[in-house]
Amino acid sequence: MNPNLTDISHVIQLAVAPVFLLTAIATLINALNTRLGRIVDRRRVVQERMRAREPGEAEAAETEIANLQRRTRLIYFAIFCAVLSALLVCLVVAGAFLGALLGIDLARSVATVFIGAMLAMISGLSLFLREVYLAVRTAAHHRH
Repeated sequence: MNPNLTDISHVIQLAVAPVFLLTAIATLINALNTRLGRIVDRRRVVQERMRAREPGEAEAAETEIANLQRRTRLIYFAIFCAVLSALLVCLVVAGAFLGALLGIDLARSVATVFIGAMLAMISGLSLFLREVYLAVRTAAHHRH
Protein backbone atom coordinates (compact mmCIF):
# COMPACT_ATOMS: atom_id res chain seq x y z
CA MET A 1 0.00 0.00 0.00
CA ASN A 2 1.22 3.50 -0.83
CA PRO A 3 2.71 5.13 2.32
CA ASN A 4 0.76 8.33 1.62
CA LEU A 5 -2.46 6.32 1.36
CA THR A 6 -1.57 4.58 4.61
CA ASP A 7 -1.16 7.97 6.30
CA ILE A 8 -4.52 9.13 4.98
CA SER A 9 -6.31 5.96 6.10
CA HIS A 10 -4.74 6.42 9.54
CA VAL A 11 -5.97 10.02 9.62
CA ILE A 12 -9.47 8.82 8.71
CA GLN A 13 -9.36 6.42 11.65
CA LEU A 14 -8.24 9.24 13.94
CA ALA A 15 -10.94 11.58 12.60
CA VAL A 16 -13.72 9.31 13.87
CA ALA A 17 -13.39 10.53 17.49
CA PRO A 18 -13.69 14.23 16.58
CA VAL A 19 -16.77 13.41 14.48
CA PHE A 20 -18.43 11.89 17.55
CA LEU A 21 -17.38 14.99 19.48
CA LEU A 22 -19.03 17.16 16.81
CA THR A 23 -22.23 15.15 17.23
CA ALA A 24 -22.15 15.76 20.98
CA ILE A 25 -21.51 19.47 20.47
CA ALA A 26 -24.40 19.69 18.00
CA THR A 27 -26.67 18.05 20.58
CA LEU A 28 -25.52 20.58 23.18
CA ILE A 29 -26.15 23.47 20.77
CA ASN A 30 -29.65 22.10 20.17
CA ALA A 31 -30.32 21.98 23.93
CA LEU A 32 -28.97 25.50 24.38
CA ASN A 33 -31.08 26.76 21.49
CA THR A 34 -34.18 25.18 23.04
CA ARG A 35 -33.46 26.89 26.37
CA LEU A 36 -32.97 30.19 24.58
CA GLY A 37 -36.33 29.75 22.87
CA ARG A 38 -38.04 29.06 26.18
CA ILE A 39 -36.46 32.14 27.75
CA VAL A 40 -37.63 34.29 24.83
CA ASP A 41 -41.15 32.85 25.11
CA ARG A 42 -41.22 33.54 28.83
CA ARG A 43 -40.01 37.10 28.29
CA ARG A 44 -42.89 37.67 25.84
CA VAL A 45 -45.40 36.42 28.42
CA VAL A 46 -43.98 38.69 31.12
CA GLN A 47 -43.87 41.69 28.78
CA GLU A 48 -47.50 41.09 27.81
CA ARG A 49 -48.41 40.95 31.48
CA MET A 50 -46.60 44.27 31.98
CA ARG A 51 -48.58 45.81 29.10
CA ALA A 52 -51.82 44.63 30.71
CA ARG A 53 -50.63 46.47 33.83
CA GLU A 54 -52.03 44.06 36.31
CA PRO A 55 -51.80 45.77 39.71
CA GLY A 56 -48.94 44.79 41.96
CA GLU A 57 -47.09 42.82 39.31
CA ALA A 58 -45.05 45.58 37.62
CA GLU A 59 -42.06 45.40 39.97
CA ALA A 60 -42.01 41.59 39.99
CA ALA A 61 -42.28 41.56 36.19
CA GLU A 62 -39.38 44.02 35.80
CA THR A 63 -37.24 41.87 38.10
CA GLU A 64 -38.11 38.77 36.10
CA ILE A 65 -37.36 40.55 32.79
CA ALA A 66 -33.93 41.54 34.14
CA ASN A 67 -33.28 37.93 35.17
CA LEU A 68 -34.41 36.64 31.78
CA GLN A 69 -32.04 39.09 30.08
CA ARG A 70 -29.12 37.78 32.17
CA ARG A 71 -30.09 34.23 31.30
CA THR A 72 -30.37 35.14 27.61
CA ARG A 73 -26.86 36.58 27.61
CA LEU A 74 -25.47 33.48 29.34
CA ILE A 75 -27.14 31.13 26.86
CA TYR A 76 -26.04 33.26 23.92
CA PHE A 77 -22.40 33.14 25.04
CA ALA A 78 -22.71 29.41 25.78
CA ILE A 79 -23.94 28.87 22.21
CA PHE A 80 -21.09 31.02 20.92
CA CYS A 81 -18.54 28.92 22.84
CA ALA A 82 -20.09 25.64 21.68
CA VAL A 83 -20.07 26.76 18.04
CA LEU A 84 -16.48 27.99 18.43
CA SER A 85 -15.58 24.59 19.86
CA ALA A 86 -17.22 22.82 16.92
CA LEU A 87 -15.38 25.03 14.43
CA LEU A 88 -12.07 24.32 16.16
CA VAL A 89 -12.76 20.57 16.10
CA CYS A 90 -13.40 20.90 12.35
CA LEU A 91 -10.04 22.64 12.04
CA VAL A 92 -8.42 19.75 13.95
CA VAL A 93 -9.80 17.27 11.41
CA ALA A 94 -8.82 19.50 8.48
CA GLY A 95 -5.34 20.01 9.93
CA ALA A 96 -4.83 16.28 10.34
CA PHE A 97 -5.80 15.67 6.72
CA LEU A 98 -3.70 18.56 5.42
CA GLY A 99 -0.70 17.29 7.35
CA ALA A 100 -1.11 13.82 5.88
CA LEU A 101 -1.75 15.07 2.33
CA LEU A 102 1.10 17.58 2.31
CA GLY A 103 3.46 15.38 4.28
CA ILE A 104 4.13 18.00 6.98
CA ASP A 105 4.04 17.60 10.72
CA LEU A 106 1.13 19.63 12.05
CA ALA A 107 0.86 17.65 15.30
CA ARG A 108 1.65 20.66 17.51
CA SER A 109 -0.77 22.90 15.65
CA VAL A 110 -3.51 20.29 15.69
CA ALA A 111 -2.98 19.67 19.41
CA THR A 112 -3.07 23.41 20.13
CA VAL A 113 -6.31 23.86 18.19
CA PHE A 114 -7.82 20.83 19.98
CA ILE A 115 -6.90 22.35 23.35
CA GLY A 116 -8.62 25.55 22.20
CA ALA A 117 -11.71 23.52 21.28
CA MET A 118 -11.79 21.95 24.74
CA LEU A 119 -11.33 25.33 26.45
CA ALA A 120 -14.23 26.74 24.41
CA MET A 121 -16.34 23.72 25.35
CA ILE A 122 -15.47 24.11 29.04
CA SER A 123 -16.45 27.78 28.84
CA GLY A 124 -19.74 26.96 27.12
CA LEU A 125 -20.64 24.27 29.63
CA SER A 126 -19.74 26.59 32.52
CA LEU A 127 -22.00 29.31 31.12
CA PHE A 128 -24.76 26.75 30.66
CA LEU A 129 -24.37 25.61 34.27
CA ARG A 130 -24.60 29.21 35.46
CA GLU A 131 -27.77 29.78 33.43
CA VAL A 132 -29.36 26.64 34.86
CA TYR A 133 -28.44 27.80 38.36
CA LEU A 134 -30.09 31.18 37.75
CA ALA A 135 -33.19 29.50 36.32
CA VAL A 136 -33.56 27.15 39.27
CA ARG A 137 -32.81 29.83 41.86
CA THR A 138 -35.36 32.19 40.33
CA ALA A 139 -38.01 29.49 40.01
CA ALA A 140 -37.55 28.54 43.67
CA HIS A 141 -37.78 32.21 44.64
CA HIS A 142 -41.10 32.72 42.81
CA ARG A 143 -42.74 29.74 44.48
CA HIS A 144 -42.66 31.39 47.93
